[in-house]
Order: sequence, then C-alpha cells, then structure tokens
Amino acid sequence: MIHRLWLALMLAITAISAGCNTMEGAGKDIERGGEKIQQKAQ
Repeated sequence: MIHRLWLALMLAITAISAGCNTMEGAGKDIERGGEKIQQKAQ
C-alpha cells in the first residue's frame, strides 16, 4: 500500500515538472498516471 502511494506521488511530481502549462493539464496527466496504477493493481 505504501509502495503504491509513493509511486502515485512520484508520478504526480513528474507530471507537474514535465512542463504542464496549466493546472488542468497537470490534473489530466495525474489522472492518467492514477489510471495506469489502477490497471496494474488489478
């Protein structure tokens, strides 16, 4: 569980620092990262 939380946090930081110009863009990137984590968890 802690591993997944850590991974989600690192993905969020990476998505934000990757050059998202708006908060909406950052939110979409974070959402996609979360979806990928959920797919791997299933």
